[in-house]
Amino acid sequence: MLTLPPLSLYIHIPWCVQKCPYCDFNSHGQHGQLPQQEYVDALLADLDADLGYVQGRALRSIFIGGGTPSLFSAEQIGRLLAGVEARVPFDCGIEVTMEANPGTLEHDDLKAYRAAGITRLSMGVQSFDGDKLKALGRIHGKDEAIAAAQSATAAGFNSFNLDLMHGLPNQSLTQALADIRQAGELMPPHLSWYQLTIEPNTLFYSKPPTLPDDEALWQIYQQGNQLLSQLGYVQYEISAYAKPGYQCQHNLNYWQFGDYIGIGCGSHGKITVPAEDRIFRTVKIKHPKGYLAALDVRYEVTDVAPEDRPLEYLMNRLRLLSPMPKLEFEQRTGLSSDLLINGMTKGAERGLVTDLGDAWQLTERGQMFVNDLLSQFCD
Repeated sequence: MLTLPPLSLYIHIPWCVQKCPYCDFNSHGQHGQLPQQEYVDALLADLDADLGYVQGRALRSIFIGGGTPSLFSAEQIGRLLAGVEARVPFDCGIEVTMEANPGTLEHDDLKAYRAAGITRLSMGVQSFDGDKLKALGRIHGKDEAIAAAQSATAAGFNSFNLDLMHGLPNQSLTQALADIRQAGELMPPHLSWYQLTIEPNTLFYSKPPTLPDDEALWQIYQQGNQLLSQLGYVQYEISAYAKPGYQCQHNLNYWQFGDYIGIGCGSHGKITVPAEDRIFRTVKIKHPKGYLAALDVRYEVTDVAPEDRPLEYLMNRLRLLSPMPKLEFEQRTGLSSDLLINGMTKGAERGLVTDLGDAWQLTERGQMFVNDLLSQFCD
């Protein structure tokens, strides 16, 4: 039976200093003064239009992503969060994350962001190697990245995350492991460590850099995982590692097929309405000019048909390494877990998954070949 899942809020701030050559997110280079007050007003009007989706729930988490949200002042971020809380209640101990670029942070102002209501920072470091940062189009250097992490600790945030990429142009195993060691010295409670991929509609797609070959990538991944474990990080998701108790609650809600309202240009949302046996996704106006000029909040709504729910759930849930409860599948999709038996049985025969009785658990092999398991449900 379909039940109402936890609710999160995603807020998109689309501007950044300059577009990175690997980035396919909805981000736009800053040209002149940013319309901070006007955009915050538009975000709150956007939320007003979506209040019916709340359905009596409190917010479990908020994630302010971009772009580079730290281009907005702490004053405007505080006004935004106060406006959200005036409209939707917050869970006790709500996690409020803001993405930040070490090259745009005024480190003395980190305490101001914390006072504004941010409880967790996610900083796009990507690498501590100066040559690699230049190749990635980043505007910060190693020293700024280190200073930003140290300032986050000094400012007293509940947690902070460092984003690191591997498989960078001409990156060696030694260089990749050096990035992890440097990050570990800064003692972030959370690390996102993921491979650079070349996406369409990016500069790297039209002018591909030279990347490590498959054997080198495997060595980086295997030895990087071992080093992260030695440093006390537990992998709980395909590309996420945390000290015990510091998993990102917002991302956990995504991967557990929870609900989230998306506000801001190009933002996505997912909403469950149990009374109508309905799950649907929303997408807001993509371009900042169009978003700010809209007289009303317009967006696309796409229903997730019952026959599509199993694969959509699995594509999210199998990013997590924890057991997948059969009851959770039923509550989040409104369908019987018996629908998964044939696919999971085939997966078990290939050594990808184990049936624990009340849950399914990816094997170590299954963690490496999730797409092979998903393919059992694509017929």
